[in-house]
Amino acid sequence: MVISGCAIATAILLAHIASHVIADPSARSLAQWMPALVALLSLWVMRAVAHWLQTRLGQRGASAAIAELSTQVLAAVTARQPNDLAALRDDAAVVVTRGLDALRPYFTAYLPALFLAAILTPISVVVLGLYDVTSALIVVITLPLIPLFMVLIGLATAERSAAALAAMGTLQARLLDLIAGIPTLRALGRADGPEHRIAELSAAHRRSAMATLRIAFLSALVLELLATLGVALVAVSVGLRLVFGEISLSTGLTVLLLAPDVYWPLRRIGVEFHAAQDGRAAADRAFELIDSCPNTITGSRVVSARGAEIVLDGLSVAGRDGCRPNDLSAVLRPGRVTVLTGPNGAGKSTALQVIAGLTTATSGRVTVAGIDIADLEPNAWWQQVCWLPQRPVLIPGTVDENLSLFGALVDTKTACAAAGFDDVLTALPNGTQTVIGRGGVGLSLGQRQRLALARALGSRLPILLLDEPTAHLDAATERRVLDAIVERARAGDTVVVVGHRRQIVEIGDDLVHVSAAEEVAGVGV
Repeated sequence: MVISGCAIATAILLAHIASHVIADPSARSLAQWMPALVALLSLWVMRAVAHWLQTRLGQRGASAAIAELSTQVLAAVTARQPNDLAALRDDAAVVVTRGLDALRPYFTAYLPALFLAAILTPISVVVLGLYDVTSALIVVITLPLIPLFMVLIGLATAERSAAALAAMGTLQARLLDLIAGIPTLRALGRADGPEHRIAELSAAHRRSAMATLRIAFLSALVLELLATLGVALVAVSVGLRLVFGEISLSTGLTVLLLAPDVYWPLRRIGVEFHAAQDGRAAADRAFELIDSCPNTITGSRVVSARGAEIVLDGLSVAGRDGCRPNDLSAVLRPGRVTVLTGPNGAGKSTALQVIAGLTTATSGRVTVAGIDIADLEPNAWWQQVCWLPQRPVLIPGTVDENLSLFGALVDTKTACAAAGFDDVLTALPNGTQTVIGRGGVGLSLGQRQRLALARALGSRLPILLLDEPTAHLDAATERRVLDAIVERARAGDTVVVVGHRRQIVEIGDDLVHVSAAEEVAGVGV
């Protein structure tokens, strides 16, 4: 409103000053026009300050909106089951890390231009009509052509922006997979294999981006041409009537200065529209991700897991290839080691995920001290559970940061000795301050497993869920780790181990056989 008012007032005041200076030679004294010039300068300053404030508020609002939408996407996507999350990981990563950043031009440039057009353009037409009806009619006839062409161009640009976002997502996913697999590819002598596919994807993305730019440049040319022709028609009409004395100089100058303000906001919308299209395409995809993810209702009850029995009652989880596990019933007692055995794919790891509260059972239930795990408050439950998956989570950073990732250890030295990681520390150049890469790059598979085991065995949480804990370990280290697991159970913790090797089965106090749909799950002690 301030910008629009200043624009119209500036045009009227400037036309008044110019017409009197031109028509009346005696009215050319600077002192005579000083109040008007001060008022004109004040309007320019006020308009500049309004633009600055609008840009400042737009940037802050854009940052807040992008952060809020990114948070909603992450919350919605990570609320899904682990198996479903893997399919959305790459798509969500592109939207959050790069796609939504393109919304900034939408908030800082496109929306202000849209509001300015909704305010300045109609007011300018009304003021124009008060001064000269003929010029107002010319504007009313030519003005609708700009929105019409904007709509037609926008339909074509929307498809291009969606295609560009999809190409960017595919390219980023391929690059991430390639980077993560470089050590393996180099070991197999295939490091140069995917470069042709990456080049093809990059070229496709470039072609899509250039096609969008072509449309943007052509649309800008069309809109500028329409606006220029509209102003030119008004100027020709005013000029001819000035020659024949049908309009005063003051009125003619006012009309000429107001006419560009009628078309300028719409031209700006056309320019900013293309800059905002990529962000709008990313926002649409973000809302699709949010809407596609179920609104999970979490429980609110809190229970102490120390000394409590965990009961699996007819547990089944439906997968793509059937139920796994199928109708599993068992009692996990504190102070005892429970070993889950069974064929590959039977659902042993899935059972651990259900106990940890990461996967929802299709049928049956899991109770802790008589309370269904679905009724527990997730964060309070997770703070009592130590879960070691088959592929432990290791972050880029120091070894010490990875050891304390899920909370400080009770005794780092004892934990590392129990996992056999103390031998690894002595061989590392900087000990616990040695920096490792994503997923433990810089360590061998066995060293990564020992690091994760040290973190788990030193946690002192009442529930310990271990999935193939002795994978990639030599016999001596395996024996040391198994002894430490038994010691944790004897201290009163609930220990559940997945494994089928004889060494793991032998430490089990309770043996639970897990089977898929074609078998029957049972419990052996």
